[in-house]
Amino acid sequence: MRSFQRHPFLGSGSRCRGSAATLRCGTLSAMRTLRLTTVDAYVAFDFECPTSAGGTRLAPDVTERETQLLARAMTYKFAVLGVNYGGAKATIRATDAEREPAIKNYCAEIRPLIEKRTFLTATDLGTRPEDFSSLPGNEEASLMHTVYEGMTLDAFITGLGVTVAAETVLGSLEGKTVAIEGFGKVGGATALEMSRRGARVIAFSTINGCVRRASGFDVEELLRLRAEHGDRLVEHVDEPVSPAAELFEVGSDVLVPGARIGVIDESRARTLQARVVAPAANVPYTKQGLEVLWDRGITTLADFVCNSGATIGYATQGLTSAAEAVAAVEKRIRELTREAMEDPAGPFEGSRKLAEAHLKTWLDSAQMPEGPSLA
Repeated sequence: MRSFQRHPFLGSGSRCRGSAATLRCGTLSAMRTLRLTTVDAYVAFDFECPTSAGGTRLAPDVTERETQLLARAMTYKFAVLGVNYGGAKATIRATDAEREPAIKNYCAEIRPLIEKRTFLTATDLGTRPEDFSSLPGNEEASLMHTVYEGMTLDAFITGLGVTVAAETVLGSLEGKTVAIEGFGKVGGATALEMSRRGARVIAFSTINGCVRRASGFDVEELLRLRAEHGDRLVEHVDEPVSPAAELFEVGSDVLVPGARIGVIDESRARTLQARVVAPAANVPYTKQGLEVLWDRGITTLADFVCNSGATIGYATQGLTSAAEAVAAVEKRIRELTREAMEDPAGPFEGSRKLAEAHLKTWLDSAQMPEGPSLA
């Protein structure tokens, strides 16, 4: 494994030790969660250590619990990659109309945390690289923010990771069918790379609905329509628009959940018609949903492996070009997926064991989380 460098998302790293009397990291309720005062926002830290990191999400309906679940997901993402960082997450509750002042106030309030490198952040759902241009160290991530294949490199390599994970399970994507929930930055990147490897995107959804086409969509055309119409692109593909939730009823080789947490609950898991679930979003499963999928023999890949492409790109030392970042992500995610697939309990459990094996090398037993996030 390649070594890691300092940059806005990952700093220098250090070991984290604490006493059982003061650290209770087994449950989400034990997390330290800051409620900001100048903006309706949370910052959650999975456990106490010198540096924690995670993206900043903006949506009108984010909650404290969602923030905590996402922070725990980041802990497992760093751990499976061998990085000694605590998981963190920030969420801003704001509408589009409130977005600009909310971002401004948020950046001003978290600036002391960024300066101390207590909290490091990057983009997530609803935020863009330029939102954080005023924060120290943002310029260090310039490679990840360059335009590649018509999108930022960090978005592309996140979609690449999802693609590689699914391809590793299936052996090849040639002729395989894919259904994608959410056609934003990462959903579009996933669709693009999967189609280039021979898959057909036969269904996708946005908040405005779900559309299907058995012969497969022209992904380049979808990206053009998204640039023009945003989430309303579903209304411009000459196919009937059904409720967004119907995406999970589409029969496909690969399902890519790519929006909010907990979308695959027990009820949905009982009717889901995919061979492989390859998450582009964090925390897509509930505990009961994951159990049902396992009982049904559906391959459930871990979100903290599948969508770790950007984290690999930010973290791998010495990357000087997009091509090097792409190669690093392809290699690492293929290795992690293969290793996880060897576990008799399935790849989600295999990935959990890989992550926790690393956590045990630098956390006290009192700090060890009880398991990865399930909504």
